[in-house]
Amino acid sequence: MADKEKKAESSKVEKAATEESKAKEKVAKAAKASGKKSDRPGFFARSGKGIKRFFKDFKGETKKIVWPDAKMVLKSTGVVLLVVAIVSVIIYGIDYGLSAGVGALKKVAANQSTSIEDAEDITNLDEDAAEAEADAAAKADTEAEADTEADADTAADADTAENAEDEQQAESEDTNESETASEADEQNADSQETPTEADAQEPASDTAAAADSED
Repeated sequence: MADKEKKAESSKVEKAATEESKAKEKVAKAAKASGKKSDRPGFFARSGKGIKRFFKDFKGETKKIVWPDAKMVLKSTGVVLLVVAIVSVIIYGIDYGLSAGVGALKKVAANQSTSIEDAEDITNLDEDAAEAEADAAAKADTEAEADTEADADTAADADTAENAEDEQQAESEDTNESETASEADEQNADSQETPTEADAQEPASDTAAAADSED
């Protein structure tokens, strides 16, 4: 009943407002048609009338408001809370899924970066190991060349020493042979001289033996 009365009052107010506006329009039209200039009020009067009209219209609009009862308020409140809960759950799920996806992408990117860094470290280590092996091989080659040169030098020194020894031995043998040859020549000369003396002694012995026989 109260709602119906409020609705009736609001309809009456609307009708009155529409009638007033229509009457004003008729008056304005009549004034324009008659060509008479209406007395225009001042600024403050017009502003006061506008304020009065605003509050009058505001009052009429507030009378038009139909306030819901307690059951309708509780029902609409429950619906709003339910919708808010559902939307919040949906937003939470979307946010959680997006955050999980971003975290997974970050982990994948971090793993890829770490794998790339590990591969670079491994390549660097391999390069360092290859350089170290190359340096070791170069050192070994230089040492081997030095050893071969040293061996060649020692072999050359040994050859020169052996050659010198051989030359010394040959010289000593030559001197020994010359000495033995000279000694042999001297002995031959002595042996040639001794037979002449024997030959000289043999006639003397013959003469002595002949003298003895004669005696």
